Amino acid sequence: MDIGMIGLGKMGANMAERLVRGGHRTIGFDRDSDAIAAAEKAGIEGVESVEALAAALPAPRTVWIMVPAGPIVEKVIESLLPHLEPGDIIVDGGNSNYKDTIARSETVAASGIHLVDVGTSGGIWGLAEGYSMMAGGPDEAIEHLRPAFETLAPAADRGWGHTGPSGSGHFVKMIHNGIEYGLMEAYAEGFALLRAKEQFQLDLHQVSEIWRHGSVVRSWLLDLTARALEENPTMEGVAPFVPDSGEGRWTVFEAIDLNVEAPVIALSLMRRIDSRDPFDYSDRMLSAMRGQFGGHAVRRED
Repeated sequence: MDIGMIGLGKMGANMAERLVRGGHRTIGFDRDSDAIAAAEKAGIEGVESVEALAAALPAPRTVWIMVPAGPIVEKVIESLLPHLEPGDIIVDGGNSNYKDTIARSETVAASGIHLVDVGTSGGIWGLAEGYSMMAGGPDEAIEHLRPAFETLAPAADRGWGHTGPSGSGHFVKMIHNGIEYGLMEAYAEGFALLRAKEQFQLDLHQVSEIWRHGSVVRSWLLDLTARALEENPTMEGVAPFVPDSGEGRWTVFEAIDLNVEAPVIALSLMRRIDSRDPFDYSDRMLSAMRGQFGGHAVRRED
């Protein structure tokens, strides 16, 4: 099938290249001309505008958007709509908030156009390993996209699925990322404990390799952890600063709205937020209060 790809950053370009390798004609556009030039080397047909991309696709058109969540998704869809026709499909493969997706799907549906939300996991490894895709949207649109899903997934019958109506794909991906926060925090705390037990002088990379096989805690995330420990066992040069791209926050907000306990995910988000505070005001306050009520020494900065 013919597919248009808007957003040729690392993940978008890799997805487009996997589609090309799978025999799909793929046309790409990005505001960065260098990204278009790089994509063309992988067999992607580059164009210089959204209008040109739409014109190059046969009806019904499939335009896959891989841009950061937020206003830019809105702008891309607005720029696309004048060049699309009823029956065409827009795929939002980024991490949009599912509530925004529901609203957008209703807007484009008024023009007879389908919006399919595809929560996509796989990162930089997706080109080689395939992507996990959680797709929300109308049945007929999902079925039309089946060849693309089967190409992008690890296997035609694994790693992707139709999760339900518009918004469900992004909702499932949001929860997926919240779980990811908790898993990462658990591994990080566990390896910190291992490192702190100086009595045994443990080789953390060796431990990670032991756990990778036969253990109940084995996972692809542990595989990647083992790789990181092999490359840099002391984490020298790695700043203790962990960003979050929003999905963990949305997951915690949703837990509150639904009255569902999610303490592990919530705490893992708080740990990320704490990692970005170079001043650590709350810890300074704790030290000062301890000094006030107990007369304990307050450690001073140099």
